[in-house]
Amino acid sequence: MNIGPYRFENAVFAAPMAGVSDAIFRRLAITYGASLAVCEMVSANAMLYESSKTRWRLKHLDDNTVRSVQIVGHDPFMMAQAARLNVDDGAQIIDINMGCPARKVCNKLAGSALLIDEPQVERILDAVVNAVNVPVTLKIRTGTNPRQRNGVRIAQIAQRCGIKAIAVHGRTRACRFKGDAEFDTIRQIKQAVALPVIANGDIDSATKAREVLDYTGADGVMIGRAGQGAPWIFEQITAYLNDKKIVGDPGVDERGQLLLSVLEQMYRLYGEYSGVRRARKHISWYTKGIKGSNEFRKNVNVVESSAQQFKMTDEFFKTQVAIARIAA
Repeated sequence: MNIGPYRFENAVFAAPMAGVSDAIFRRLAITYGASLAVCEMVSANAMLYESSKTRWRLKHLDDNTVRSVQIVGHDPFMMAQAARLNVDDGAQIIDINMGCPARKVCNKLAGSALLIDEPQVERILDAVVNAVNVPVTLKIRTGTNPRQRNGVRIAQIAQRCGIKAIAVHGRTRACRFKGDAEFDTIRQIKQAVALPVIANGDIDSATKAREVLDYTGADGVMIGRAGQGAPWIFEQITAYLNDKKIVGDPGVDERGQLLLSVLEQMYRLYGEYSGVRRARKHISWYTKGIKGSNEFRKNVNVVESSAQQFKMTDEFFKTQVAIARIAA
């Protein structure tokens, strides 16, 4: 599929997730087969661009991938300004967030809260598209609540405004992440517009990705939470969609080596204090489901030094590898 001048052979994308989709996560997703990994959302408020939190979110590692930055806000002028600032800083695609259900975002009438105000949606999209000379994409939910699913109308507005692709999470704002994602609305959106539609929500396996694409007719899939601590899901989905090849999960040894590599990158990118704290959620993700991991996490999550955190993680996986060998 194409987004403006950019062609993506494998229409498998990594979702922008606040506090997750940093440069390290995006590089892993790309390495394992994602065609595009969108930067976690940043505020359209230019006053925040000098904050350390925003700088880390906009941090890019040197690679040859397309750089897509997601912006969030309510004011059309500020959104247009934020788009220009990010393009000047190297963004090649601007993504607009109208899908985040977080209260701190919605309370500012941004994210998925905008879906209830279709005229404002149009003003924002029009302002951003006309502010930059790069493709602009949109991330939405299916509506504000199950009784007000206006995703089709929002998609039609997006198409009129010149949006180049739209990603749709199969839940409403009110649903947050509860219940199952529904794909009927995504199917209706695909039938109603000509622009590329990317399906998102509860796609946690290669077979689920195939089922969703077949049912909705969507042009691609976007993977969010299922990629946390499991970047190999991008490889699994890509292989299955291309030739129905089944790629299994990595063994405990490979998973451990991957996590240790992530920890080293965290320490280098964020420094000792922040690196240790940011690494804790990755340790939790990568060790989930492994026997003895609950006790391990309880112990490792209280250490304060990167050296100790790394050593404990290394020893935990070495023990798991030894146990697996004995069992074999």
